[in-house]
Amino acid sequence: MTSFFTLAIVQSALEVGFIYALVAMALFLSYSVLNIADLSTDNCFILGCAVGSTVALAGHPFLGLFAAMAAGVCSGFVTAFLQTRLGVESILAGIIVNTGLYTINLMAMGFTSNLNLFKCTTIFTLARDVLEPVIGSWYKLAVAVFITLLAALALRLFLTTRLGLSIRATGDNADMVRASSINPAFTITVGLCVSGSLTALSGAVLGQYQKSCDINLGQGMVTIALASLIIGETLVGRQKISHRLFASILGSVIYRFVVAIALRMNVPAECLKLVSAIIVAVAISSPQVKVLIGRSRRKAAARAAKKEGV
Repeated sequence: MTSFFTLAIVQSALEVGFIYALVAMALFLSYSVLNIADLSTDNCFILGCAVGSTVALAGHPFLGLFAAMAAGVCSGFVTAFLQTRLGVESILAGIIVNTGLYTINLMAMGFTSNLNLFKCTTIFTLARDVLEPVIGSWYKLAVAVFITLLAALALRLFLTTRLGLSIRATGDNADMVRASSINPAFTITVGLCVSGSLTALSGAVLGQYQKSCDINLGQGMVTIALASLIIGETLVGRQKISHRLFASILGSVIYRFVVAIALRMNVPAECLKLVSAIIVAVAISSPQVKVLIGRSRRKAAARAAKKEGV
Protein backbone atom coordinates (compact mmCIF):
# COMPACT_ATOMS: atom_id res chain seq x y z
CA MET A 1 0.00 0.00 0.00
CA THR A 2 2.88 2.32 0.78
CA SER A 3 4.38 1.82 -2.68
CA PHE A 4 0.93 2.10 -4.28
CA PHE A 5 0.00 5.34 -2.49
CA THR A 6 2.99 7.59 -2.04
CA LEU A 7 2.79 10.65 0.18
CA ALA A 8 2.83 12.90 -2.88
CA ILE A 9 -0.18 11.09 -4.40
CA VAL A 10 -2.17 11.31 -1.16
CA GLN A 11 -1.29 14.98 -0.76
CA SER A 12 -2.25 15.83 -4.35
CA ALA A 13 -5.53 13.89 -4.12
CA LEU A 14 -6.49 15.75 -0.95
CA GLU A 15 -5.59 19.16 -2.40
CA VAL A 16 -7.49 18.71 -5.65
CA GLY A 17 -10.35 16.94 -3.85
CA PHE A 18 -10.97 19.92 -1.57
CA ILE A 19 -10.80 22.34 -4.51
CA TYR A 20 -13.29 20.34 -6.57
CA ALA A 21 -15.52 20.00 -3.49
CA LEU A 22 -16.66 23.57 -4.14
CA VAL A 23 -18.26 22.41 -7.40
CA ALA A 24 -19.85 19.47 -5.59
CA MET A 25 -21.38 21.91 -3.10
CA ALA A 26 -22.60 24.07 -5.98
CA LEU A 27 -24.26 21.03 -7.54
CA PHE A 28 -25.72 20.12 -4.16
CA LEU A 29 -27.48 23.48 -4.12
CA SER A 30 -28.71 23.41 -7.72
CA TYR A 31 -29.36 19.70 -8.18
CA SER A 32 -30.23 18.36 -4.71
CA VAL A 33 -31.90 21.42 -3.19
CA LEU A 34 -33.51 23.15 -6.19
CA ASN A 35 -33.94 20.02 -8.35
CA ILE A 36 -32.42 21.85 -11.32
CA ALA A 37 -29.92 20.18 -13.62
CA ASP A 38 -27.54 23.09 -14.30
CA LEU A 39 -25.57 22.07 -17.39
CA SER A 40 -23.72 25.39 -17.49
CA THR A 41 -21.37 24.08 -14.80
CA ASP A 42 -18.60 23.05 -17.20
CA ASN A 43 -17.97 26.46 -18.74
CA CYS A 44 -18.92 28.32 -15.55
CA PHE A 45 -15.96 26.53 -13.95
CA ILE A 46 -13.70 27.69 -16.79
CA LEU A 47 -15.17 31.19 -16.49
CA GLY A 48 -14.04 31.35 -12.87
CA CYS A 49 -10.62 30.03 -13.81
CA ALA A 50 -10.27 32.50 -16.69
CA VAL A 51 -11.39 35.56 -14.74
CA GLY A 52 -9.44 34.59 -11.62
CA SER A 53 -6.27 33.87 -13.60
CA THR A 54 -6.53 37.11 -15.59
CA VAL A 55 -6.92 39.20 -12.44
CA ALA A 56 -4.09 37.27 -10.75
CA LEU A 57 -1.85 38.01 -13.73
CA ALA A 58 -2.63 41.69 -13.15
CA GLY A 59 -1.16 41.30 -9.66
CA HIS A 60 -4.29 40.74 -7.57
CA PRO A 61 -4.62 37.04 -6.64
CA PHE A 62 -7.14 37.53 -3.81
CA LEU A 63 -9.22 39.95 -5.87
CA GLY A 64 -9.18 37.30 -8.59
CA LEU A 65 -11.20 34.97 -6.36
CA PHE A 66 -13.90 37.57 -5.73
CA ALA A 67 -13.93 38.61 -9.40
CA ALA A 68 -14.41 34.96 -10.38
CA MET A 69 -17.30 34.61 -7.92
CA ALA A 70 -18.92 37.74 -9.37
CA ALA A 71 -18.59 36.27 -12.86
CA GLY A 72 -20.17 33.04 -11.59
CA VAL A 73 -23.07 35.02 -10.16
CA CYS A 74 -23.63 36.59 -13.59
CA SER A 75 -23.59 33.14 -15.21
CA GLY A 76 -26.11 31.82 -12.69
CA PHE A 77 -28.32 34.87 -13.17
CA VAL A 78 -28.47 34.41 -16.96
CA THR A 79 -29.29 30.72 -16.53
CA ALA A 80 -32.04 31.55 -14.03
CA PHE A 81 -33.37 34.39 -16.22
CA LEU A 82 -33.81 32.04 -19.16
CA GLN A 83 -35.70 29.58 -16.95
CA THR A 84 -37.86 31.86 -14.84
CA ARG A 85 -38.56 34.80 -17.18
CA LEU A 86 -38.35 33.36 -20.68
CA GLY A 87 -39.80 29.92 -19.95
CA VAL A 88 -36.79 27.94 -21.18
CA GLU A 89 -36.48 24.45 -19.72
CA SER A 90 -33.70 24.16 -17.15
CA ILE A 91 -31.66 21.69 -19.19
CA LEU A 92 -31.92 23.81 -22.34
CA ALA A 93 -31.09 26.97 -20.40
CA GLY A 94 -27.95 25.33 -19.07
CA ILE A 95 -26.93 24.17 -22.53
CA ILE A 96 -27.48 27.65 -24.00
CA VAL A 97 -25.45 29.38 -21.29
CA ASN A 98 -22.75 26.72 -21.41
CA THR A 99 -22.40 27.25 -25.18
CA GLY A 100 -22.30 31.03 -24.91
CA LEU A 101 -19.77 30.98 -22.10
CA TYR A 102 -17.16 29.40 -24.36
CA THR A 103 -16.78 32.68 -26.24
CA ILE A 104 -17.02 34.70 -23.01
CA ASN A 105 -14.20 32.60 -21.56
CA LEU A 106 -12.03 33.23 -24.61
CA MET A 107 -12.68 36.95 -24.24
CA ALA A 108 -11.75 36.82 -20.54
CA MET A 109 -8.50 35.06 -21.47
CA GLY A 110 -7.63 37.62 -24.15
CA PHE A 111 -8.69 35.33 -27.02
CA THR A 112 -6.03 32.79 -26.21
CA SER A 113 -6.69 29.18 -25.28
CA ASN A 114 -4.17 29.05 -22.43
CA LEU A 115 -2.89 31.31 -19.67
CA ASN A 116 0.39 30.77 -17.83
CA LEU A 117 0.62 31.88 -14.19
CA PHE A 118 4.08 30.51 -13.36
CA LYS A 119 5.65 33.97 -13.15
CA CYS A 120 2.90 35.70 -11.18
CA THR A 121 1.95 35.74 -7.53
CA THR A 122 -0.90 33.47 -6.46
CA ILE A 123 -2.63 32.78 -3.17
CA PHE A 124 -0.55 29.62 -2.92
CA THR A 125 2.78 31.36 -3.39
CA LEU A 126 1.76 33.88 -0.73
CA ALA A 127 0.77 31.03 1.59
CA ARG A 128 4.07 29.27 0.89
CA ASP A 129 6.04 32.21 2.27
CA VAL A 130 4.01 32.14 5.50
CA LEU A 131 3.11 28.49 6.07
CA GLU A 132 5.92 26.44 4.51
CA PRO A 133 8.33 27.06 7.42
CA VAL A 134 5.61 25.73 9.76
CA ILE A 135 3.89 22.86 7.93
CA GLY A 136 6.23 22.24 5.00
CA SER A 137 4.76 21.17 1.67
CA TRP A 138 1.26 20.85 3.14
CA TYR A 139 0.64 24.59 2.75
CA LYS A 140 -1.37 24.06 -0.46
CA LEU A 141 -3.70 21.66 1.32
CA ALA A 142 -4.10 24.14 4.17
CA VAL A 143 -5.22 26.84 1.71
CA ALA A 144 -7.62 24.50 -0.11
CA VAL A 145 -9.13 23.24 3.17
CA PHE A 146 -9.53 26.76 4.52
CA ILE A 147 -11.32 28.07 1.42
CA THR A 148 -13.58 25.02 1.09
CA LEU A 149 -14.55 24.87 4.76
CA LEU A 150 -15.18 28.62 4.82
CA ALA A 151 -17.45 28.30 1.78
CA ALA A 152 -19.23 25.30 3.34
CA LEU A 153 -19.81 27.22 6.59
CA ALA A 154 -21.10 30.25 4.69
CA LEU A 155 -23.46 28.07 2.62
CA ARG A 156 -24.63 26.25 5.76
CA LEU A 157 -25.46 29.54 7.48
CA PHE A 158 -27.11 30.92 4.35
CA LEU A 159 -29.42 27.92 4.00
CA THR A 160 -30.67 28.46 7.58
CA THR A 161 -31.72 32.05 6.91
CA ARG A 162 -35.24 32.93 5.85
CA LEU A 163 -34.14 33.26 2.23
CA GLY A 164 -32.22 29.99 2.42
CA LEU A 165 -35.22 28.19 3.85
CA SER A 166 -37.33 29.63 1.03
CA ILE A 167 -34.84 28.26 -1.52
CA ARG A 168 -35.01 24.83 0.12
CA ALA A 169 -38.81 24.98 0.14
CA THR A 170 -38.82 25.93 -3.55
CA GLY A 171 -37.00 22.74 -4.39
CA ASP A 172 -39.45 20.70 -2.33
CA ASN A 173 -42.68 22.28 -3.56
CA ALA A 174 -42.69 25.43 -5.69
CA ASP A 175 -46.50 25.65 -5.60
CA MET A 176 -46.50 25.74 -1.81
CA VAL A 177 -43.87 28.48 -1.85
CA ARG A 178 -45.95 30.47 -4.32
CA ALA A 179 -49.01 30.04 -2.10
CA SER A 180 -46.98 31.48 0.77
CA SER A 181 -46.49 34.74 -1.17
CA ILE A 182 -42.86 33.92 -1.99
CA ASN A 183 -41.76 34.34 -5.58
CA PRO A 184 -40.13 31.05 -6.68
CA ALA A 185 -38.50 32.82 -9.62
CA PHE A 186 -36.56 34.95 -7.16
CA THR A 187 -35.49 32.04 -4.97
CA ILE A 188 -34.40 30.02 -8.02
CA THR A 189 -32.39 33.00 -9.27
CA VAL A 190 -30.63 33.47 -5.94
CA GLY A 191 -29.93 29.75 -5.65
CA LEU A 192 -28.40 29.50 -9.12
CA CYS A 193 -26.35 32.66 -8.53
CA VAL A 194 -24.90 31.20 -5.35
CA SER A 195 -24.27 27.90 -7.13
CA GLY A 196 -22.53 29.69 -9.99
CA SER A 197 -20.33 31.65 -7.59
CA LEU A 198 -19.15 28.44 -5.89
CA THR A 199 -18.41 26.79 -9.24
CA ALA A 200 -16.45 29.81 -10.45
CA LEU A 201 -14.58 30.04 -7.14
CA SER A 202 -13.46 26.45 -7.58
CA GLY A 203 -12.18 27.25 -11.07
CA ALA A 204 -10.30 30.31 -9.82
CA VAL A 205 -8.64 28.37 -6.99
CA LEU A 206 -7.68 25.53 -9.32
CA GLY A 207 -6.20 27.95 -11.84
CA GLN A 208 -3.93 29.47 -9.20
CA TYR A 209 -3.19 26.02 -7.77
CA GLN A 210 -1.92 24.58 -11.06
CA LYS A 211 -0.67 27.98 -12.31
CA SER A 212 -2.43 27.70 -15.64
CA CYS A 213 -5.82 28.06 -17.27
CA ASP A 214 -6.97 26.16 -20.33
CA ILE A 215 -10.15 26.74 -22.33
CA ASN A 216 -11.01 23.02 -22.11
CA LEU A 217 -10.26 22.67 -18.40
CA GLY A 218 -13.87 22.19 -17.26
CA GLN A 219 -15.02 19.51 -19.66
CA GLY A 220 -16.94 16.83 -17.77
CA MET A 221 -17.16 18.94 -14.60
CA VAL A 222 -20.86 18.12 -14.20
CA THR A 223 -20.07 14.41 -14.18
CA ILE A 224 -17.21 14.82 -11.73
CA ALA A 225 -19.27 16.94 -9.33
CA LEU A 226 -22.28 14.64 -9.60
CA ALA A 227 -20.11 11.60 -8.92
CA SER A 228 -18.59 13.31 -5.87
CA LEU A 229 -22.00 14.38 -4.55
CA ILE A 230 -23.61 10.96 -4.96
CA ILE A 231 -20.63 9.08 -3.50
CA GLY A 232 -20.70 11.31 -0.43
CA GLU A 233 -24.47 11.16 0.06
CA THR A 234 -24.42 7.38 -0.36
CA LEU A 235 -21.88 7.07 2.46
CA VAL A 236 -23.03 9.85 4.79
CA GLY A 237 -26.74 10.06 4.05
CA ARG A 238 -29.08 12.98 3.45
CA GLN A 239 -30.36 13.75 6.94
CA LYS A 240 -29.19 17.31 7.63
CA ILE A 241 -27.76 20.14 5.56
CA SER A 242 -24.46 19.96 7.45
CA HIS A 243 -24.25 16.22 6.74
CA ARG A 244 -24.92 16.77 3.05
CA LEU A 245 -22.29 19.51 2.79
CA PHE A 246 -19.80 17.23 4.51
CA ALA A 247 -20.84 14.50 2.09
CA SER A 248 -20.00 16.79 -0.84
CA ILE A 249 -16.49 17.34 0.48
CA LEU A 250 -15.96 13.70 1.42
CA GLY A 251 -17.26 12.47 -1.92
CA SER A 252 -14.97 14.83 -3.81
CA VAL A 253 -11.91 13.63 -1.90
CA ILE A 254 -12.89 9.97 -2.39
CA TYR A 255 -13.43 10.58 -6.09
CA ARG A 256 -9.92 12.03 -6.44
CA PHE A 257 -8.51 8.94 -4.70
CA VAL A 258 -10.45 6.73 -7.13
CA VAL A 259 -8.90 8.68 -10.02
CA ALA A 260 -5.46 8.32 -8.41
CA ILE A 261 -5.98 4.56 -8.11
CA ALA A 262 -7.06 4.39 -11.76
CA LEU A 263 -3.95 6.25 -12.84
CA ARG A 264 -1.71 4.03 -10.69
CA MET A 265 -3.30 1.02 -12.39
CA ASN A 266 -2.17 2.51 -15.72
CA VAL A 267 -5.68 3.37 -16.89
CA PRO A 268 -5.22 5.77 -19.85
CA ALA A 269 -6.01 9.38 -18.99
CA GLU A 270 -8.50 9.57 -21.87
CA CYS A 271 -10.52 6.80 -20.20
CA LEU A 272 -11.06 8.73 -16.96
CA LYS A 273 -14.36 10.18 -18.18
CA LEU A 274 -15.62 6.65 -18.73
CA VAL A 275 -14.51 5.83 -15.18
CA SER A 276 -16.42 8.88 -13.94
CA ALA A 277 -19.55 7.83 -15.81
CA ILE A 278 -19.34 4.32 -14.35
CA ILE A 279 -18.89 5.74 -10.84
CA VAL A 280 -21.98 7.94 -11.26
CA ALA A 281 -24.05 5.06 -12.66
CA VAL A 282 -23.03 2.73 -9.82
CA ALA A 283 -23.63 5.37 -7.14
CA ILE A 284 -27.04 6.37 -8.51
CA SER A 285 -28.23 2.80 -9.00
CA SER A 286 -26.89 1.44 -5.69
CA PRO A 287 -30.11 2.15 -3.68
CA GLN A 288 -32.25 0.39 -6.30
CA VAL A 289 -29.73 -2.46 -6.50
CA LYS A 290 -30.05 -2.89 -2.71
CA VAL A 291 -33.83 -3.04 -3.06
CA LEU A 292 -33.60 -5.64 -5.82
CA ILE A 293 -31.13 -7.74 -3.81
CA GLY A 294 -33.40 -7.60 -0.75
CA ARG A 295 -36.41 -8.54 -2.85
CA SER A 296 -34.54 -11.49 -4.36
CA ARG A 297 -33.49 -12.69 -0.92
CA ARG A 298 -37.05 -12.49 0.36
CA LYS A 299 -38.33 -14.43 -2.64
CA ALA A 300 -35.62 -17.07 -2.15
CA ALA A 301 -36.50 -17.34 1.56
CA ALA A 302 -40.20 -17.64 0.71
CA ARG A 303 -39.50 -20.41 -1.79
CA ALA A 304 -37.31 -22.23 0.72
CA ALA A 305 -40.02 -21.96 3.37
CA LYS A 306 -42.62 -23.22 0.93
CA LYS A 307 -40.49 -26.24 0.05
CA GLU A 308 -39.98 -27.03 3.74
CA GLY A 309 -43.73 -26.77 4.31
CA VAL A 310 -44.40 -29.20 1.48
